[in-house]
Amino acid sequence: MTILIKNRQIVADNWRLLDAAGAPGVSANDSGNLIVPLALWRAHRESFLARPGALGIQLEGHDEPETIAADLDRFELVAIHFQQFADGRGYSLARLLRERYHYTRELRAVGDVLRDQLFYLSRVGFDAFALRDDQDATEALKAFADFSEGYQASVERPFPLFRRRLDGPPRVDQAAADQSH
Repeated sequence: MTILIKNRQIVADNWRLLDAAGAPGVSANDSGNLIVPLALWRAHRESFLARPGALGIQLEGHDEPETIAADLDRFELVAIHFQQFADGRGYSLARLLRERYHYTRELRAVGDVLRDQLFYLSRVGFDAFALRDDQDATEALKAFADFSEGYQASVERPFPLFRRRLDGPPRVDQAAADQSH
């Protein structure tokens, strides 16, 4: 069973990932939530659109997000597969989906996903993480608190630390504050 952290909580995974050769087994009556590999989506797009269940798509690190840009509103989730933990292409894909394509639904990291990556994955826009089977989900939740501050701009915080410090705390217009009392 896949260990899933979503919105920084351990949850049950109610999605089924299709095998790249799995489309012939999908029927129009299959109303479950399906994650479809990109190649399968391309080959059987109309069949998947005709079924009643929710759809997700899985991208590999080498896939280009513009190939699904026109269909992004059809997907309840986008899963990005990490072949190995050292492959950083998924980070770039996530950031592009959030910032360039304005994808706001679930963005899930799958594959070789480790506790040590969670903080960084969340900074580029991931909000769900299917941990590797040997990972302790309760321990992994602590990863989000590993660092109290990030220096660089991110999907979570679009301004780098120096800009946030220069801008200082929000200024209150004293005249407006006086009028509200």
